[in-house]
Amino acid sequence: MTEESFQHDTHGDGTGPAELSLGELELEERSSLRRITGLSTELEDITEVEYRQLRLERVVLVGVWTEGTALESESSLAELARLAETAGSEVLDGLIQRRDKPDPATYVGSGKVGELAEVVRASGADTVICDGELSPSQLQQLEARLKVKVIDRTALILDIFAQHARSREGKAQVELAQLQYLLPRLRGWGATLSRQAGGRAGGGNGGVGLRGPGETKIETDRRRIRAKISKLRRDIKDMSTIRDTKRGRRVANDVPSVAIAGYTNAGKSSLLNALTGAGVLVEDALFATLDATTRRTQTPEGTGFTLTDTVGFVRHLPHQLVEAFRSTLDEVADADLILHVVDGSDPMPEWQVQAVREVLNDIGERREQAMPAELIVVNKVDAAGELALARLRHLLPGAVFVSAHTGQGIEQLRERVAELIPRPDVEVDVLIPYDRGELVARVHRDGEVLSEEHTESGTALHAKVKADLAGALEQFAVHRTRA
Repeated sequence: MTEESFQHDTHGDGTGPAELSLGELELEERSSLRRITGLSTELEDITEVEYRQLRLERVVLVGVWTEGTALESESSLAELARLAETAGSEVLDGLIQRRDKPDPATYVGSGKVGELAEVVRASGADTVICDGELSPSQLQQLEARLKVKVIDRTALILDIFAQHARSREGKAQVELAQLQYLLPRLRGWGATLSRQAGGRAGGGNGGVGLRGPGETKIETDRRRIRAKISKLRRDIKDMSTIRDTKRGRRVANDVPSVAIAGYTNAGKSSLLNALTGAGVLVEDALFATLDATTRRTQTPEGTGFTLTDTVGFVRHLPHQLVEAFRSTLDEVADADLILHVVDGSDPMPEWQVQAVREVLNDIGERREQAMPAELIVVNKVDAAGELALARLRHLLPGAVFVSAHTGQGIEQLRERVAELIPRPDVEVDVLIPYDRGELVARVHRDGEVLSEEHTESGTALHAKVKADLAGALEQFAVHRTRA
């Protein structure tokens, strides 16, 4: 990357460059990569994994409306279109079929498959994306009849995660989820994939001396995928141990922790930046953030706490991802407070709330523990109408309404967080010598200073602190009582 990629002129007159933030650099790098349309995907001798990882191009969407209103069904397909665009696809058309349940053979009914095939041919699409998770047989039947690649919602989300993962842990988690999804769907694609390994041809047309048992290429792929899954699980376990160590250190120091959770693209990273000035990547795209980011900040009274930005959720989040991102999602379960961010400009924000709470409940059930307290934060109020905001105030009583973009409501949010996180509960009166200034700084950082006076002998503090800090201050105590 050239030097110009790292800086830009903020003055407009060439008087001086300013360094880009880490998030701006990442956004610039991501924006510089564009898929080239028109490249052929008609490859013959490729593995199933390679085939499934080919970039999506021109797509037609199809959904089955089984319950709810027509508006809800259309909203789900519109979200699928946004997912497809985030993955780099061009959406050409979309179809919805009203059915009691998806067809067990072809997802949509046989008549609709014919109609879908006509739309695919007329539009020149090379991929069909279904708004649901297809079984291996449904996938095979649809591809056989449509003559183009078929992707389901799960594969699409996995594709986006694979593009956006940055950290070693994030990449390993996404690869694990992809392989777990691919394994039951592994099959031959074209005649070349049904050949047998080891130089022996299968079937009766191999000729004398070439017939016989041998491991087919699909079986080889399955064995390699299983071995890779086992290795990835070991690697992720080792990386989660490091994460647990860091988390344990914060708990040992009694630093309150707040986790930011919410629907994808609700503005969680923007909120983290607004509260801490972290400078993390902010992009108007689904699943822009996959790697948990932890920053330290403080309440208006000066009490320090950590704030962690986590991966976004979505309706029907693939269970493979929930499993693979277990260590990251544990940041939410182990927090003292969850800031549940909702996009106030979304047409149906209650769907977002329901989807997020379903995932949070799954995490709590898996860990067999109650989830932390939840504070709803309605973001993007600057982009929402008054009528929509009035409706949200009725639906979500007790929520805090903010705009991470303009700063509206951020100070009120800080005050609410200060009320809800664990507070120091040991009251101390101490006289700290001037040569122990690090203890004074720690009281200011981790405690709540009620009064401070500089005397000839040292700094006299009346404060509320956590039990561990109270123990470190005990030798300097003038008077101490538990609140």
